[in-house]
Amino acid sequence: MKLDMHCHTKEGSLDGKITLYETILALREKGYQGMLITDHNSYKAYRHYQKNIQNTDKAFQDFVVLKGIEYDTIDAGHIIVIMPTGVKLPILELRGLPVGLLIDIVHHFGGVLGPAHPCGEKYLSLMNTRRGKKSRDLISRFDFIETYNACEEPESNRAASELAKRFHKPEVGGSDSHKELCAGMGYTLIDAEIKNETDLIHALRSDTAISSGGERYMFTTKQRIGKINNVLVYSFWVYNKFLALYKGHKRKTLLHLTANSHMNHMNHMDHMQHIDHMHQKGA
Repeated sequence: MKLDMHCHTKEGSLDGKITLYETILALREKGYQGMLITDHNSYKAYRHYQKNIQNTDKAFQDFVVLKGIEYDTIDAGHIIVIMPTGVKLPILELRGLPVGLLIDIVHHFGGVLGPAHPCGEKYLSLMNTRRGKKSRDLISRFDFIETYNACEEPESNRAASELAKRFHKPEVGGSDSHKELCAGMGYTLIDAEIKNETDLIHALRSDTAISSGGERYMFTTKQRIGKINNVLVYSFWVYNKFLALYKGHKRKTLLHLTANSHMNHMNHMDHMQHIDHMHQKGA
């Protein structure tokens, strides 16, 4: 099964220039059977899909749209997160969790996660953040690694693939599309039928054959403006830090609501202490 596992949309990402509907059309024309929505800290596009496309447009019944997110951590760049079908965690729509805490939460609720473009831009990519450089073995805690990103330099993708092989992680790929021309330029091939997020999680955790590849997208912002892009990247890093601090109280409140939503897994007090410990460890 051929999927694009890194797609941004106009509905869910501020920098998205292509609608979800347009993305589906573009991918189907290129022979894809599905896609993973990975908007920045937002599930808006997937909610739009459920309300306006999933059960209303029969032409798309043969195409699988999966719910994912590209989460902005406070310390380790962008992380792609996939939760089991039906699991809702509002905390994932609030950027700024430390990566260690994010991993704990996602795994606790049955999800999987992996670094997007791990060897790419400074601040945005795990291995080029202070956290990633300080804790090289952090990569062992992830479930997969994005090893082909159509918007990254070939050297970046090669380094990501070497990283995945070193830690024996599944290699996934995607276009990282924000514009129509880029959609479908990166892919993941999975030797299994994927009908929903739970199927995808099972494939990533099992011995299912998975590979990535694609062609390079040559019209990224970085390629158009050169070194000025470094200023934009740094500005985004500052913006991310500011929003993470600004929404800190709301994020902590949601952490406790997240704990309460699954109290049946453990004693109430033990569970709250577990979350508090997670928060202190990740702070």
